[in-house]
Amino acid sequence: MDAATPGRGWLLRLVLTFTFAQAAVSMARPAVSYRALALGADERAVGVITAVYALLPLLVAVPLGRRTDHGRCAPLLVAGVALIAGGCALSGVAGSLPAMAAWSGVMGLGHLCFVIGAQSIVARRSAPDERDRSFGHFTIGASLGQLVGPAAAGLVVSEHDGAMAATSATALLAAGGLAAFSYLSLWRLEHHPATASGATRPARGRTKPAVRTPVRSALITRGRTKPAARAPVRSILATRGVAAGIFMSLAVLSATDILTAYLPVIGEDRGIAPATVGLLLSLRAAATVACRLVMTPMIRRLGRTALMAGSCALAGLLCAGLTVPTPVWALAVMLGVLGFCLGVGQPLSMTTVVQAAPAAARSTALALRLTGNRLGQVAAPATAGLLAGLAGTAAPFALLGVLLLASAAVAARPARKEPGPPRPEHADSPRPHGPPAPDPDDETRATR
Repeated sequence: MDAATPGRGWLLRLVLTFTFAQAAVSMARPAVSYRALALGADERAVGVITAVYALLPLLVAVPLGRRTDHGRCAPLLVAGVALIAGGCALSGVAGSLPAMAAWSGVMGLGHLCFVIGAQSIVARRSAPDERDRSFGHFTIGASLGQLVGPAAAGLVVSEHDGAMAATSATALLAAGGLAAFSYLSLWRLEHHPATASGATRPARGRTKPAVRTPVRSALITRGRTKPAARAPVRSILATRGVAAGIFMSLAVLSATDILTAYLPVIGEDRGIAPATVGLLLSLRAAATVACRLVMTPMIRRLGRTALMAGSCALAGLLCAGLTVPTPVWALAVMLGVLGFCLGVGQPLSMTTVVQAAPAAARSTALALRLTGNRLGQVAAPATAGLLAGLAGTAAPFALLGVLLLASAAVAARPARKEPGPPRPEHADSPRPHGPPAPDPDDETRATR
């Protein structure tokens, strides 16, 4: 693992980079839905195209995580931005639904590459007691992108005089250009171990001094020794807290994804203009930003488990409430509160997974979390499209309500189990006697 590094300039640059990349994706997603509708797609076809966005990432997430555990993270960011920009722009010039689905998949692959690399950088460069705050600030970039992107798409896309096909294509091309701006802040984000140690290269030819041996052996273990670092996927998933964090992340991201893809559809059904739909989606994202700015005080006041379970339960009730036709102002209020509740799940699920996973497999654990996310993005929109075709456009939001309520129940389970028998070896020692355990990650898991 990289040691925690002082200064937060790298985190600010990473947030800016994520803001541009996420803004491009968030602008492209509703534009893809509108362009698909203009090309003759029905609700089921929109669901399939939305699901394809997550299909390629579902297949490659774990191998990319394995690779990142033993190598650098920054190249994934560079490749991810390129794939996002290309997928957005090529979706804008595609003239058929299969072509749009394919380029939507490329866009999703780019987003996955970017997020795995970025989350691994945050996990490596943040001290254990700063991960909640660091991941909270990191996800502000996603929320800012989700704030800007849908509003921009709503301003560009127009359905007047049959212009939806052309204006949605323009929005997708603009999203591709917006993604390219990520490269402006994509520099010196990763902490290089050679620089940190200060003696890695000179020690190459001098292996005898005992002072340098621990540094070299740690670097070799992290970067080159595969058997020690290759924790089986099953054992990672069996680690307490990992599966719960993955499921909560899946539910929250599926809610955000279906809201982005299906609010335009429900807007069409209820006669809400695209510009208004874009503003509603941006309002949801603004509430998420506000939530993450006050994340640390909320954790101190309520505790991580209560905050996760309570926010998911309230979000589930609000999603179910979206099935009822309401005035636009009431819809705006519901989406604002919903956005605040959904802001909790992603950063806290990242921290939960990182702290629960073995130290040498944290990127793999984050990749498994993203695999769960993409699985939800494949299954949830496809199921939502089927439900929308059978029961109307409000049915996907009922599905979200059930999913979020189930995630609230899963998130609450560790709180009931923590005082029980799993804690005898670690729970007593850290508090009265200080930190006797040699592995800080074990202590972190015990005190959770």
